[in-house]
Amino acid sequence: MEYFRHLGWRPTAVLGAILAAYLLACLGLWRFQTKMIFFPPHDVDNTPADFGMPYEDLWLTVGNGQVHSWWIPAETKAKAPVIIYAHGNASNLSDLVFRFQQFHNWGYAVMAFDYRGYGESSGPFPNEQRVYEDMQAAWQYLTTQRQIEASRIVVYGQSIGGAIALNLAIDHPEAAGLIMESSFTSMRDMVSHRFVLLPKILPIELLLTQRFDSVHKVRKLQIPLLLIHGTDDNIVPVAMSQQLYAAASSGGNAAARLFLIDGGDHNSLPSAGGDSYVKSIQAFVRLHVN
Repeated sequence: MEYFRHLGWRPTAVLGAILAAYLLACLGLWRFQTKMIFFPPHDVDNTPADFGMPYEDLWLTVGNGQVHSWWIPAETKAKAPVIIYAHGNASNLSDLVFRFQQFHNWGYAVMAFDYRGYGESSGPFPNEQRVYEDMQAAWQYLTTQRQIEASRIVVYGQSIGGAIALNLAIDHPEAAGLIMESSFTSMRDMVSHRFVLLPKILPIELLLTQRFDSVHKVRKLQIPLLLIHGTDDNIVPVAMSQQLYAAASSGGNAAARLFLIDGGDHNSLPSAGGDSYVKSIQAFVRLHVN
């Protein structure tokens, strides 16, 4: 404080300024955390037609917005497995057509969608509850309008999409199975991982409204689970999928499996895993889809 007195500042004024800055930082984190989690790209540069796949553009009304979705039917089987796909926080449908093409080539149908605020989906900026609602709308379309049996549907999520897919799978234990790729334990754990000092400075537990608490939710999962993760993931550490697997197993899920891809990073698992990546998914679908 002597330094500040030398500058002509009163100690109470200094303490007040520090407290005001601290409170402002807390308010900023509480108010703008969704902007730190979701990064919605709007441009849709590719469609399934660009990759030779037939598809339907769908617009599902959710709240005061519309969820833009693609229905990509399977070519061969009348009762083919169906993948309902939830993407990561910085992707949209057009970034992932190559993944949908993989599923299509394996004989699966695909239901993929953009959360409100992403791609051509309209509505408010995404948050945890809204993205759960968006995936629920896609599920309702499949099971109600297309009358697809839940036992044919595999719920699939990549990165934050894994947390969104898990939430749906818990609500619908009639689904065939759940695949979580490169996903995390909770948003609280991600904050500690990405911003090591932040939880030591700010009361994160009080400020964090976007929980995505998968490590607790997965204990309640009643359907088969496949976790896929790359050992060199520098965005979501592989230890998080290992923790999810341990939590699912401790919750009594004997059908939980963990598949690690040596050298794979957060977004390269299809290429890094090669045939083993393909076989892990195909074997899971073949075993659990009726």
